[in-house]
Amino acid sequence: MSISLVAFNTFALQQNCNSLVEVTSKAELIDICNNLYKQELPMLVLGGGSNLVFTEDYDGTVVKVSTKGIQFTADDDYQYITIQAGENWHNLVESCLQKQIDGLENMALIPGTVGAAPIQNIGAYGVEFNRFCYEIEFLQLDTGHLVRFNNQQCDFGYRESIFKKQLNNLAVITEVTLKLAKHWVPVIDYGPLQHFDPSTVTAKQIFDCVCHTRQSKLPDPKVLGNVGSFFKNPLVSTKAYNQLKLRFTDLVAYQQVDGQYKLAAGWLIDYVGLKGFHIGDAAVHQEQALVLVNLGNATGKQVCQLALYIIEMVFDKFGVILQPEPRVMGSVGEIDIK
Repeated sequence: MSISLVAFNTFALQQNCNSLVEVTSKAELIDICNNLYKQELPMLVLGGGSNLVFTEDYDGTVVKVSTKGIQFTADDDYQYITIQAGENWHNLVESCLQKQIDGLENMALIPGTVGAAPIQNIGAYGVEFNRFCYEIEFLQLDTGHLVRFNNQQCDFGYRESIFKKQLNNLAVITEVTLKLAKHWVPVIDYGPLQHFDPSTVTAKQIFDCVCHTRQSKLPDPKVLGNVGSFFKNPLVSTKAYNQLKLRFTDLVAYQQVDGQYKLAAGWLIDYVGLKGFHIGDAAVHQEQALVLVNLGNATGKQVCQLALYIIEMVFDKFGVILQPEPRVMGSVGEIDIK
């Protein structure tokens, strides 16, 4: 039997899978994933489908994680939030704000589920997931055991974690625990947040500003299929940044704590004149060049062709290699973009 995946990927790509199972409890998630792994059957664990590019029909089982549940605890200095993997990330941010638990507001409107957040170490407007990660619980498929990792063990980096590297295809995240300081310090040194006064700004103001900015620049995937930012913002050395700045005086970049500079990938793509450029129905968004969109009938292969063209154009102009953020899926698992 062939099941459509259109409703299960935010790019709205027209691909199918052999079977699809939606799980609503942690026990069910563990049982199904263990059984599929033992049978050596292709398995894709799916959250919100906001970080996937399907290039072919998936010749296996898609496990849709819909587990729910949020628990709040606290000590004198910190709030602890334990969240089941299937919870919606933005809904979590809103719930925390309503309970006056501040810290996540910069990451409002990031699509996807809580269980997917650590894999990609999601982030926006100067804040990344790892800032608040206390513990990750996951099923380790090769042992069949539930394991807990603390923040350090997750080996977080910029859009990276151990779950994308050593534990790729071996870990199914079941539960996430966050740790947020009761003494809130706003992060407002990025983009549109810079106009706020740190002594008076509230988390709600930051949340509203982030939501407004994202909604004005980023297309709603329900209207125009996309996976949000398609490329990582590339990191370059101080020397490389200075050389680029001499040639491109309006270059947009942000200095990092280690001295490197994070270049704005959207600016690079815009500079080479690719806003609105398309291959078939896969296009660079007119308003935000960092976003690739499905104009209606795009295929995953067209999306990949477009991404590779962008990478080539940016490299020819700047000598900088862009790296895609989403996972590109072939018939039995993740593949290199090609």
